[in-house]
Amino acid sequence: MKKPCLAGLFAICRPEKQALNVHEAPNVRGEKDTMTIKRKTPTISAKEAAVRYLSRSDHAEQALRQKLLQRGYAEQDADEAIAYCQDYNWLDDARYAATVRRNGIAKGWGALRIQQEMTQKGVHEWLIRQQFEDDTFDWFEHARAVAVRKFGESVAETASMPQKEQARRCRFLQSRGFEFEQIQYALNIEDDYL
Repeated sequence: MKKPCLAGLFAICRPEKQALNVHEAPNVRGEKDTMTIKRKTPTISAKEAAVRYLSRSDHAEQALRQKLLQRGYAEQDADEAIAYCQDYNWLDDARYAATVRRNGIAKGWGALRIQQEMTQKGVHEWLIRQQFEDDTFDWFEHARAVAVRKFGESVAETASMPQKEQARRCRFLQSRGFEFEQIQYALNIEDDYL
């Protein structure tokens, strides 16, 4: 009885229709490595690929460039595709930064976590600063709302709870990207604890 094939992923099952281009190459120790994957050349233009990425979700310029390069496009083609998308206003880092900020607030993140996310996604530092310069958003009340959503109305009594529980609640808000002053305000904790 024949074993079932995993949808043609292995050359043993279907040698005529290989899903991956596998070739033998020496690995670090000089032995033959049969799992090295050679990239295929892209079948669509870089502009088409960029538009497809942007049609699914908004991207930062650096993130889109990285995706195009990983897909096998030349650097010059990726730059042309990015310029093309910027000409039609399909790619805008300022709009993307505003979206990341808005989504981060909706997820219950603090300003530090949102800034970290923007940095990881490749948003320029000056755009990140611009998003938070004239900030009228009340991060203190946001921290309290996140704490109430997580811990319920018992947030007001956090100061009278055991130190272990206070530390657990502080760690949660720190992991969400809130500053110490915002955590103190949200949990009603005195300065001497932190």
